[in-house]
Amino acid sequence: MIVSTSILSSSIKASDITKKLDNTVSDYIHLDIMDGKFVENKTWTYSEVKKIVSYSSLPLDVHLMVKDPNKYIEDYALLNTKYLTFHIEAVKNIDEMIEKIKNYGLKVGIAINPETNIEKVFPYLNKIDKVIVMSVHPGKSGQTFIYEVLDKIKLLREEIDKQNLKTDITVDGGVNNETALLCKEAGVTTLVSASYLHNNLIENTKILKSI
Repeated sequence: MIVSTSILSSSIKASDITKKLDNTVSDYIHLDIMDGKFVENKTWTYSEVKKIVSYSSLPLDVHLMVKDPNKYIEDYALLNTKYLTFHIEAVKNIDEMIEKIKNYGLKVGIAINPETNIEKVFPYLNKIDKVIVMSVHPGKSGQTFIYEVLDKIKLLREEIDKQNLKTDITVDGGVNNETALLCKEAGVTTLVSASYLHNNLIENTKILKSI
């Protein structure tokens, strides 16, 4: 399983997490960027992010939980970013946003909230590289996994397979060793986890990686 380690924590400094990541088997740093508008909370400024991620060589899996993703594309293209993901609920012209991100040489992701119909992403699957299915309500770490999203993941997996695509399915929120197994069975290929991994970064990353 691919593991993307979220550095969002209410109790540990993000830089203290990134300093340890190169000693783990994690594949990506999952970076939640919040503007206080699309979600209630705010995370880091761009200058803070540059310092935080400088402690690790891992590529970035950037998740924009923001009202206007346009403002962020150029800055994050300058970092070690592999994926840049925006929320389908925040963007009117999806095709235009996909092209803008691609023009910076980045892989494109679309994130979808738990209450949003998964079929909304179907028309874009052949144009993007990743779908992040939120299994909690976006905005803060430590929430409980919403089991109803497993049915959405199964539908998404069926559609990706039907279109014969390699689009990654990422699940984000409430992921631990138990929910990760259910996600894999439903068709997930990448796990984003924060609280569970932070409890024992090296060992718990190994557990998720081996699922």
